[in-house]
Amino acid sequence: MGWHGYLAMWCAAFGAVALLGYGRSLAGMTRAQRTVRVKGRIEQVREPRHGGSRHGGISVVVSYRDPSTGLEVIVTNDGERGETVTTAWAGRGIGVHWPRGRPHAYRFTSDLQGSSCGLGRPNFAVFLIYVGLVVVAAIDWGWPWALIGFGGPWAVSIACHLPRNLRDVNRRRDTLAAMAAVQGRVIAVLKDVSTDEDGHTATTFTPVVAFTTRECTAVTAHCTSGLRDPAGSYGRDVTIHYAPDDPAVFTLDRAAERRSQGLDLAFNVLALVVTAAAAVVGAAML
Repeated sequence: MGWHGYLAMWCAAFGAVALLGYGRSLAGMTRAQRTVRVKGRIEQVREPRHGGSRHGGISVVVSYRDPSTGLEVIVTNDGERGETVTTAWAGRGIGVHWPRGRPHAYRFTSDLQGSSCGLGRPNFAVFLIYVGLVVVAAIDWGWPWALIGFGGPWAVSIACHLPRNLRDVNRRRDTLAAMAAVQGRVIAVLKDVSTDEDGHTATTFTPVVAFTTRECTAVTAHCTSGLRDPAGSYGRDVTIHYAPDDPAVFTLDRAAERRSQGLDLAFNVLALVVTAAAAVVGAAML
């Protein structure tokens, strides 16, 4: 069997996956569409134990109203319960979802609206079909087609997303400029030890900070950056800069955050230049 035969099998297999996925989405049968979603509320935040593990996140007690019965339900995030809660305060909204008919299998999520329609797999299958076509075109007609086939669409995609990225960077900079500063404290340092396949161990330290906003909201959060010597930071007083409209957006080092935003924008611009140049070079070599 030649290249074209393998291409036909490749496209047929992933085409079937894509059609099945799109059909299930149109029929409302995907897992995302069969998921019940409600908005919960954090009622209680439990203080992390110093020296404990970061796995499982900050322990919280959440309440929500069951849409099928109208009764209020109280649950916790103990165990494997979806997204890890890394920033919490009493009264914060949090998404709760579960498969239809299985409320005991609830999970937490930051996606309060549930925008997913279950199109991730069929879209990826279409992408793999396109990859197969580009590879065979490069083999049959020459490798410049690989530059055109991959560089061109990526350049168009990045160019379409670049304005939104620029708006996000500007919005983030405005948020950093408007942040309020309060005193906080490292109330625990979590420790996790992992071992790779070669037997080498790695230790990760995650400080947990607690601070009270000017609006009198008591926040507990994992702090993964901006803190020197995280392993020895237990009990240290720190200055927290937070967004008044969302205390989950906070930093200990605003200057580093500004530099990070600039690097992110520069990386996207560089990616656009590289992919567009690859497509142009491929077209010029035909």
